[in-house]
Amino acid sequence: CQSQIFISVCFFCRASHKPSCGYPPSQWCRSLEIAIECEVQKQCLELNSTKPNSDVPALEVTLYYESLCPGCRAFLTEQLFPTWTMLKDIMKVHLVPYGNAEERQNSVICQHGENECLGNMLESCIIHAVDHVAFQIIYCMESSSDVLKACLQLYAPSVRWETISSCATGAVGRSLMHKNAVKTRFLEPAHTHVPWVTFNGEYRDDWEDGAMSSLFSLVCSLYKGAQPPACTGVQKKLDRSFCLRL
Repeated sequence: CQSQIFISVCFFCRASHKPSCGYPPSQWCRSLEIAIECEVQKQCLELNSTKPNSDVPALEVTLYYESLCPGCRAFLTEQLFPTWTMLKDIMKVHLVPYGNAEERQNSVICQHGENECLGNMLESCIIHAVDHVAFQIIYCMESSSDVLKACLQLYAPSVRWETISSCATGAVGRSLMHKNAVKTRFLEPAHTHVPWVTFNGEYRDDWEDGAMSSLFSLVCSLYKGAQPPACTGVQKKLDRSFCLRL
């Protein structure tokens, strides 16, 4: 998590001024109000100037997974999140934490035990509560073993951990888990393993092979609009400020 924050800070900090707003760097350009409070309007406008044509819809990438599956964790942290970090303007990520679990009467049986069920439930509640930063929080969680509260505080400081915990142990959490079960159950073709990845709602064996080897290249090739600089390797020069050594 630290490397992403460091890059964001160095991109936005002014020559002799460090923004002191109450938002993490990943949220500074989320809205005009936040950009003004953090005094980074100019930098956000420059960043937006590199975004592709909004008339072309982003590529919808959906990951069906389970929170303690080693292969799922590796794909999410080593392929999906880094690719999204570089190509977030042309791809939209959807997370469905359920995987190979099974609904049985009033309970859910998870492949890797009760802790995985809890992890699936917590991540479902995080997506429900703070969708705009849920991916960052879940990446932080899946990258570590026991930093759930720290991840939430880092990316969504206004949300109390008790809110997520009560969701995961209550009716809302059970409802969210059932919705994920239905989404997973009605996959076509039916999933045979996780991680299971679809692109614009479609699964293909060759796409899965491409996603597992180089998701970045696959997303660039599947996007229907003009290729962004990250895909082509062409650099666009911007009027950027620097972090000067004091």
